[in-house]
Amino acid sequence: MTESPAPLTMLFSRHTKRREFITLIGGAAAAWPLSASGQPTSRTVKVGILTSGNQFTSPAIASFRREMGNLGYVEGGNLTIEFRTAPGEPQRIVSQAAELVGMPVDVIVTDGTPAALAAKQATSNIPIVMAVIGVDPVQSGLVTSFARPGGNITGFPILAPELGTKRLEILKEAVPGLKRVGVLWNSTNPTNSTPQLAALAEAAGALGIEIQAVPVQNRDGFAPAFDKLKALQVSAVTTLADAMMFGERQQVVELAIAARLPGMFSERPYAEAGGLLSYGPDIFDCFKRAAGYVDRILKGEKPANLPVQFPTKFELVINLKTAKAIGHEVPAGLVLRADTVIE
Repeated sequence: MTESPAPLTMLFSRHTKRREFITLIGGAAAAWPLSASGQPTSRTVKVGILTSGNQFTSPAIASFRREMGNLGYVEGGNLTIEFRTAPGEPQRIVSQAAELVGMPVDVIVTDGTPAALAAKQATSNIPIVMAVIGVDPVQSGLVTSFARPGGNITGFPILAPELGTKRLEILKEAVPGLKRVGVLWNSTNPTNSTPQLAALAEAAGALGIEIQAVPVQNRDGFAPAFDKLKALQVSAVTTLADAMMFGERQQVVELAIAARLPGMFSERPYAEAGGLLSYGPDIFDCFKRAAGYVDRILKGEKPANLPVQFPTKFELVINLKTAKAIGHEVPAGLVLRADTVIE
C-alpha cells in the first residue's frame, strides 16, 4: 500500500494569512541578510534584466523595480534598466544576453532557467543575480555551492520539482476522485522542464493519478494544447513553473476556464488572473530579494560570497470566482487552509 503524502496541515494554518518558514538546503540559510547598509552608489549604474518571459511590466519585475527605488535608485537618474526578452526562443536569448554584456551593464538579473544559462554563457565577469530559477543551480553547474557560489553568479532557486509534487497533492484534494491530469510544459526549456516532469510522474504514481504531458513551444501553442487536453479527457490541468508560461498566464487561465478545467498553477498571479488554484513561493518577494543582492553587489560585494537562498514565503491561493464560473466546488477544508481566497 502506498504511503500517504504528508498532511497539508503541516504547511497551512487556517488562522493565518501569511506564513514564513526557513528552508535549509546544503547548509545555506534562507534568511541571510539581504542588503548592505549605507547609501546607494553615487554613480549612474546600468542593470540588465534578461528573461524568457515577455513582460517588462510584469508584477514580478515591478517588484524588483520598486525595491530598487526603496534602496535609493531612481530610474532615469542614478539607475538605467536594460530589458531583454525572448519568449519561446532559446537561441535568441543567448544573443540577448550577449547584447547586455556588450553594453556593458553593471549587473545582470535573470528570470528563469534559459536566461540564467544564457547569461553564464555570455560572461564570467559581470555579476549575475538569478531572481528566479527552477532548477538546482549546483546540479546545473551555475554555482559551486549554495553557501559559497563562487564565480559571478548567485540568486534564488524556487524548488520547482519539489513544489510541483505538492501542487499535485493539493489538486487531488481540490478535485476529489481525480484520475487524469494534463500537464503543460515548455519544450524549448528542457533543462527546467525535465526534472519537474520526473518529479510529477513519481508523485502521480504514488497518488494514483495519470499524467498527460502536452508540450508547448510559444504563445501560439496554448490553444492547440488545450484542444489536445480535451481529446485526452483530462479532469484538471497544471503547468510547470516556467518564465514563458508565466508570461502567458492570462491566456492559459482563460483557456482553462473555457474548457471548464480546474487548474493548479505555480504562482499567485495565475490565481489573480483567474486560475482556480496556485501554490508556490512568493515570487514578488524573490524579485525584491534579488534587488537587495543587486544593491550589495553595486556597493562592492562579490556574487561569489553571497549565498544562494531559497524561498521563505509560500502561499496557497484559491479563486472561488473561477470555481463558480466552471461549476466546481472546492472542498471547504481546503478553502479554510488557503492563505488568500479570491471571491
